[in-house]
Amino acid sequence: MNARDIGTLRVMTYNLRGLREEVDALVEVVRAARPDVLAVQEPPRGLRGRVRLRRFAARTGLRVAVGGGGARTTALLVVPHRSVRGATALRLPWRPGLTRRGAATARVDGVRVVVVHLGLRASERSRHVDLLTRRLLHGSDGPVVVAGDLNERPGGPSWVALTAGGGALQDAASVADADHPTYPADVPRVRIDVVLVDRRLPVLGAHVPDAAAVGVASDHRPLVVDVHLPEP
Repeated sequence: MNARDIGTLRVMTYNLRGLREEVDALVEVVRAARPDVLAVQEPPRGLRGRVRLRRFAARTGLRVAVGGGGARTTALLVVPHRSVRGATALRLPWRPGLTRRGAATARVDGVRVVVVHLGLRASERSRHVDLLTRRLLHGSDGPVVVAGDLNERPGGPSWVALTAGGGALQDAASVADADHPTYPADVPRVRIDVVLVDRRLPVLGAHVPDAAAVGVASDHRPLVVDVHLPEP
């Protein structure tokens, strides 16, 4: 176990596109990044999808903390040596014609991690951010990290709502001067993927991987962030 394992939590957010294609490339990208926590968007769905997600997790040295059921378009994978408590899924309100969405959350080594995958419609994003803020973020008894695909550029309403008024959360990539585009993966132009970090967790670094496999593994590039854990 190295120094990063002891005092630093590495959070990676990545849209896996349902593991429909280029799974070997996805495994390569995740293994190279060596995350402690992988915030997944678009995991494979259904019973067979859960089996495929567990196999993917095993190939990357991770385990599934939250997947399937109410997590819907999200999942949370964690390395075996990290403590996981309160792992659960939150179903988000759904309207016919839209994708059924959810959120995955767990406390990892004392940090509440929330995985989100917001919708394509601004009105839906607004409703879901409001619910997530009330149910999972406000009143938390410890530091919080929100990671996921916001389907919105920095400075959009969802970003503003989640970091409102200089509150507890800040955009780790901006703090670390790593505000690089993540979408589309082959020729990235915009950043819609985010790791928002509690101000009680110092940001040690952030980067968007750019190895060859990243351009073909998914339609998104991942974002990787290191934060310093609070003293136990």
